[in-house]
Amino acid sequence: MLRHRRPLVALAVITAGLACGGQNESAGARSGESRKQAAGEVVTPSDAAPTSAELAMFAPLPRAMTAPGVELTRAKIDLGRRLYHETVLSNGHDVSCASCHPLNGYGADGRRTSFGDLGHAGDRNAPTVYNAAGQIAQFWDGRAPTVEEQAKGPILNSGEMAMPDSNAVLAHLRGSRAYVLAFAAAFPHERNPVTYDNLGRAIGAFERELVTPSRWDRYLQGDRTALSPAEIRGFTTFARVGCTSCHAGPYVGGQSFQKLGLVKPWPALRDSGRILITHKPGDLYVFKVPSLRNVEKTAPYFHDGSVASLDSAILLMGRHQLGRELTTPQIAAIRTWLASLTGELPAAYIAQPPRPEQPVK
Repeated sequence: MLRHRRPLVALAVITAGLACGGQNESAGARSGESRKQAAGEVVTPSDAAPTSAELAMFAPLPRAMTAPGVELTRAKIDLGRRLYHETVLSNGHDVSCASCHPLNGYGADGRRTSFGDLGHAGDRNAPTVYNAAGQIAQFWDGRAPTVEEQAKGPILNSGEMAMPDSNAVLAHLRGSRAYVLAFAAAFPHERNPVTYDNLGRAIGAFERELVTPSRWDRYLQGDRTALSPAEIRGFTTFARVGCTSCHAGPYVGGQSFQKLGLVKPWPALRDSGRILITHKPGDLYVFKVPSLRNVEKTAPYFHDGSVASLDSAILLMGRHQLGRELTTPQIAAIRTWLASLTGELPAAYIAQPPRPEQPVK
């Protein structure tokens, strides 16, 4: 399924100071430190320790991305795992959710835009499905509030999985005894459990446990050996640059919307963004802020997949969101910490299930 990746957002001016001498600093030294902070210098080893306030803006990932009223049962998750890999849900029986979001590849296919049914090219980049269910909304423009709602969209999208309507989808599923039994087990209190809404609920249940904890989570939980000194300096740079204005919380982003080209117009921007959904003038060129979890593994970047390297993405954020040129050491420090957000893939959980017998075509 094509779920849309959104630009890295909000790098601000580095306010890192250069620690001088012992605890009794002179006024002149403090003045010099302030000048260095304003100049945007990289955090040095002596002042790299994060403050409690900086760390308080973050939290470890949850075990599962739960939501009120959403029950995660083993039968529902198992059905969702099958449906996630089911190519019969596409018109040409050639693509599935896993085609655009391969789970053994950090949930992203590495293309600028993904290929849909019969090789049709999409118009936005497909982001990772990992850690997505805990975000504020789905798609680059936020048009789906939950993964359950999102899962139903690409199946009927003419440029993605291209099924003509939900009845055609259900005809395939009801033609399979294995799927009929699986839906009955997942939704045991329903008289007619094979419904399109239940398809979305099952896929959503599976996605809500696609969580990738990393060394950063261990660090937040108190293991101060989980990160290297360079990674700790990278985090302090990231925090004091101002990236945390958009990229904080357990998902390091994914909780707000932001205009792309906030300070300096974004080059060759053709996608109008969220305004196409809300019709509000203020939402022109506004996109969902992405999570930075696993960001080193999910290139290319931005809504159109136009930037291949993480260093270039960081540079562009400084230039167009802040109107300043970040230095090479600043970019390297931030990238070093971002690598600590690469998590472990849940190998057993994402193992592809046996295919049920083919539904009637």
